[in-house]
Amino acid sequence: MESCLLAVSQAVIIDKKSFPHNRHLWTAYTAAFEQDTVLKPTDFPISEVLPAICATLEASTRLVLEAPPGAGKTTQVPLALLHADWCAKQKILMLEPRRVAARSAATWMARQLGESVGQTVGYRIRFESRVSAATRIEVVTEGVLTRMIQDDPLLEGVGAILFDEFHERHLAGDLGLALALDVQAGLREDLRLVVMSATLDGERLAAFLQAERISSQGRAFPVDVCYFPSRRNEALATQVRRCIDEALATHEGDILVFLPGLRELQEAAALLQGSNHGACSVVLLYGEMPVEQQSLALESAEDGRRRIVLATNIAESSVTLPGVRVVIDSGLAREPRFDPGSGFSRLQTVMISQASADQRAGRAGRVAAGFCFRLWDREQRLDIARGPEIHHVDLASLALELAAWGSSDLRFPDPPPPGALASARELLQRLGALDAQGSINALGRRMLSLGTHPRLAAMLLAGRSGNEQSLSCDLAALIEG
Repeated sequence: MESCLLAVSQAVIIDKKSFPHNRHLWTAYTAAFEQDTVLKPTDFPISEVLPAICATLEASTRLVLEAPPGAGKTTQVPLALLHADWCAKQKILMLEPRRVAARSAATWMARQLGESVGQTVGYRIRFESRVSAATRIEVVTEGVLTRMIQDDPLLEGVGAILFDEFHERHLAGDLGLALALDVQAGLREDLRLVVMSATLDGERLAAFLQAERISSQGRAFPVDVCYFPSRRNEALATQVRRCIDEALATHEGDILVFLPGLRELQEAAALLQGSNHGACSVVLLYGEMPVEQQSLALESAEDGRRRIVLATNIAESSVTLPGVRVVIDSGLAREPRFDPGSGFSRLQTVMISQASADQRAGRAGRVAAGFCFRLWDREQRLDIARGPEIHHVDLASLALELAAWGSSDLRFPDPPPPGALASARELLQRLGALDAQGSINALGRRMLSLGTHPRLAAMLLAGRSGNEQSLSCDLAALIEG
């Protein structure tokens, strides 16, 4: 316990490229910007509950942590736990749903330690890894965590798994938690599991996990909200440009615009570039961007110009966009839905939940009082929270993972629908991945190792000649792309 609290009190180095998450840190940061000042973790709102977090995990192995965006949970909790007695010489894995958030969190924590990414703090994402023998904190994405658990069920050398932004309820995140609970129950009673989020139903999840629940109130500036509905037959890009014109004329600071996908980002950017917004820097931020471009989107404009950041919902949480004082929210997002016609899950444009709307609006109040324009009618009602993906997507990949694990009796926060899971297993048997008893076979394990949908994996492995294999690769790329 004492060593954990000592870690909480360690100084944090803030360099000129770092940016504050809250009012207290912003004041200290601006005063120290040119002085290489060393700040303490007490500048983060989460610091008020770090002792309670350490004490809880000293006495028990599960915890639910609720903290709003900007509280510092993503970067301060792993560092605080690093020197706990129960974590001695072991690693901490932290799950981030998105690659840009994984890189950003690892980079921020490494800066706090005065190190480069890949030393004490590193990350693993698909097609990229920056870790070393000295790495004690690994930030990983959802698919990577599943593979780590499947490959090493004992999780040797791992002391804790932190599930960040769990409210997003991705299928892979739910599976990761279910696998970790099974490991903890049968093989590693000492393994610590921490579920963290800004908007989850903490009481319900704590009851499911039989875990302690800790809440951090955080610090945020007030955000005024107004509604800016479209005109008759007005295209979304035109409505966005009209709203940006209003925001530039009436409010200060950078503008963050939430749009559902890349097509809408490009349409809005084209309209802005063809208008009189030359004095502003227009920046795109989405999941498939190259790493270098994502890094630029997370930094202030070097020439001091106001920025208009056009982003998908990856900007809702876990990343800090400096200087944002205005949010324009389309109220839309792309979410996966099962398409029976194709047998795959497809991204559909849907209205966001009220929890997501509140979280997006909060992005305008990170450093000063802000303003949020909502591009829908005030009378429109939103769902309270986002539903779990497990109820809406194809479950073939999940069924294959469960078969590889050797048990389907895992505890999910929301169980998979029995009918959808049975259909998924039937499909796997038709593809030859499962035998008549539903057990995974050699072909099924080869399919699982490819990391793609079982239908595509079966096609990739069916090619005999070089031409057939090349054709199957091209088709898989087209379907997945």
